[in-house]
Amino acid sequence: MTKKTRLLLKAAGCAGALLLALGVAAPAPARAEVRIDITKGVVEPLPIAITSFAGAGGREAQVGSDISKVVAADLERSGLFRPLDPKGFLQTPDQLRSGEPRYQDWRAVGAQALVAGNTTAMGDGRMKVDFRLWDVAAGQYMQGLSYTATADSWRRIAHIVADAIYKRLTGEEGYFDTRIVYVAESGPANARKKQLAIMDQDGENHQFLTDGKNLVLTPRFSPATQEITYMSYFNKKPRVYLFNIDSGRQEVLGDFVGMTFAPRFSPDGNKVIMSMAQNGNTDIYTLDLRTRRQTQLTDSPGIDTGPSYSPDGQRIVFESDRGGSQQLYIMNADGSGPKRLTFGEGRYGTPVWSPRGDLIAFTRQRGSNFALGVIRPDGTGERILTESFHVEGPTWAPNGRVLSFFRDVPAGDGRGRSAKLYTIDVTGANERRVITPLDGSDPAWSPLIP
Repeated sequence: MTKKTRLLLKAAGCAGALLLALGVAAPAPARAEVRIDITKGVVEPLPIAITSFAGAGGREAQVGSDISKVVAADLERSGLFRPLDPKGFLQTPDQLRSGEPRYQDWRAVGAQALVAGNTTAMGDGRMKVDFRLWDVAAGQYMQGLSYTATADSWRRIAHIVADAIYKRLTGEEGYFDTRIVYVAESGPANARKKQLAIMDQDGENHQFLTDGKNLVLTPRFSPATQEITYMSYFNKKPRVYLFNIDSGRQEVLGDFVGMTFAPRFSPDGNKVIMSMAQNGNTDIYTLDLRTRRQTQLTDSPGIDTGPSYSPDGQRIVFESDRGGSQQLYIMNADGSGPKRLTFGEGRYGTPVWSPRGDLIAFTRQRGSNFALGVIRPDGTGERILTESFHVEGPTWAPNGRVLSFFRDVPAGDGRGRSAKLYTIDVTGANERRVITPLDGSDPAWSPLIP
C-alpha cells in the first residue's frame, strides 16, 4: 500500500463520539456474555449474523454490502465463526439502523451474535463507516466503533472491523488487517521464475514487487511493515537486500565478503540478522542498520543459519548441524550460551519464534516426509501440526494463533512441482489454502498495519 492510499483512520476518537451520539453504552451483563474460548483447541464455530451495512443508496449501499461480505469472509476463514445466510434474516439493515434488534427474531434464525453497520458519504469525499455488535443470547449491546477513510479503502476498513469483532468475542487480538509477502513462482522446474509479491492476508490486493529477472528467496517484513529484507541472486551474486514498499527502492545490505542469506529483522527493526558463508563455513551475523556495523554471533564448524529473534529481542533460535545432525538451538542475543533445543529424529529447520513468545514453529524432515510443528522455548511440548510430501516456511500471524506456510505437490508428469500457500491454526485445525495468481512459497506475515 502506498502513502497515497494509506487510510486516514480515526478509530479511537470516533469510537467514543459514536457511542455518545447514539446514546448507548455497554451495560453491565445480565448474564455471561457470548464468548469464544480459543485456548481449548478445536472449538465449535459461533453462529453470527452479519447484515449488509446500510447506506443511503448508490455508492454508499454498494460499499456497505462489500464491507459486510469481507467481514463475514474474514471471520469464517478463522474457523471460529459461522456466518449465517442473510436470506433467513427477519429484520432488515434499515430496521437496525436506529433501533434495537428484535432479539427473539435473531434467536429464531440461530444467531448468537449480531453485527450491523452503516456507511455514510462525507462532503470531503471520504466515507464514514460504523458498526455495532450485539450479544443475541443475552439480549444486550456489546460494542460500537466508527471509522473515517477514503472510499477506496473500504476493504481495509472491513478487515479492521473484523479484527474488532474477533477481539471482542475471543479476547485475543485479530490478524485480518495484515499483509503477506511471498515468492511468486512460475515456469518450468529447470528455469523457475521467482519474484516478490505482496497481498492482503486473504489474497486480495495482489501486487508483484519485482519482475522476476533475478531469483529471490526468504522475504521478511520489518516491524513497521514498510520494508522487506530478502535474498536475491542479482548479477548471479546471492546477497541480502532491503526493499522499501512505498518507494520501490532496493539496496544491497552491506558489503560482505561471502554469500549472505536467511535475513530477518530484529524486533526493534534496528538490525538484520542473517547467515554468511565464507571460506567454507557458515555463521550468523547481525548488521546494525544505522551504523552498518556487522557483528559475528556464532563461530562453529557447522552450518549455522535460519536465525529468528524472540519477541523481546533477548534470545535467538537458529538451526545448526554442529552436533552432527540438523537441529534447533537457542542462544543469547549476543551469541553467548548456545543450547540445543530439539533432540528428535530427522532434520529440524526454518525456526520462527511466535510473536507471543510461547512457541517456536519449525519444519522437520524424516526421510522423504516433511512436517510443520511447534515446540516451547524450553524444549518441551513438541507438536506436529501438519505433514506432507513437502511443507516448509512457517510464518506467524501477529496474534500468534495462526501460521502460514507453503506446501509442494508433484505437478503434471511428476518431474515438476507446484507450491501453494496455506494457513493453519496453532492447534493443527482449520487448514486452508490462500489463493494466489501463480504458485507461491516462502510466505512472511506482516505485523498489524499501523
